[in-house]
Amino acid sequence: MRSRFVFVLVLFISTSLAAKEPLLLSLKGDFAQGGLVIGQAAPKAQVEFNGTQLKISDDGYFVFGFHRDHEAAATLTLTKGSLKEVQPIHIRKRQYNIERVDGLPPSKVNPIKPEVLKRIRKEGAMVAAARAKTSDLRHFMQDFIWPAKGRLSGFYGSQRVLNGDPKRPHYGVDVAAPTGTPVVAPADGIVRLAYDNMFYSGGTLIVDHGFGVSSTFIHLNSIDVEEGQVVKQGDLIATIGATGRATGPHLDWRINWFKSRLDPQLMAPPFEGNNSDTKTVMEEGRK
Repeated sequence: MRSRFVFVLVLFISTSLAAKEPLLLSLKGDFAQGGLVIGQAAPKAQVEFNGTQLKISDDGYFVFGFHRDHEAAATLTLTKGSLKEVQPIHIRKRQYNIERVDGLPPSKVNPIKPEVLKRIRKEGAMVAAARAKTSDLRHFMQDFIWPAKGRLSGFYGSQRVLNGDPKRPHYGVDVAAPTGTPVVAPADGIVRLAYDNMFYSGGTLIVDHGFGVSSTFIHLNSIDVEEGQVVKQGDLIATIGATGRATGPHLDWRINWFKSRLDPQLMAPPFEGNNSDTKTVMEEGRK
């Protein structure tokens, strides 16, 4: 994780007076909605986040994240034998760009025909299955890089409200660039899904970074890797396109911790290209 991340070395109150050393050794990351946190616990300790048991490595590393609208409070619980530590966590609330558009014809608010829904649901299940995989990889601990160069044109958390009906928020960050612009792996991983023609997202690629952390790349023009292929940070994996429900060529990069949608900008270094003056979302549908 980047040095700009907050690093917290915590002292804990144990529920067992017999504890001679803390069970939780460190936490680092962004304690904000959309953030990812990496922790290290004492060897052989078990860790739960809000009641869900976390995968933990032999040397005590684990990871968890906060979705877009995560509540302000969470709890991390560590146990080892008769020892138990409970650490409250505060999650910073963020403000998102909300665009309200009224007076649209109903056909523009909910344009999907019923016969298309079957395809959409099938493709959604494929994406969910790829993101649900939990491998022993620890590539989420790398310093991520940007997968493409261009102009930032869409931002995590932004949302449109059409005729008073809130649409699904944008869960990624968009990099606008010409069709054919290279897309590289932001970190090491294994390709879990490579599909060239999904209804909403067009060319869709998912790379597993381990422990439930994955990157998704959508609206791709071409996909240059196969499912099961190992990729290294910086490897060419695809090219930017305007496939699916997109109105212009761009890469939509997303990061998940299982079902939790995270903000890629919180894991990547400062963007070196141009930023859009307006937070334009360049796709009609979102996955």
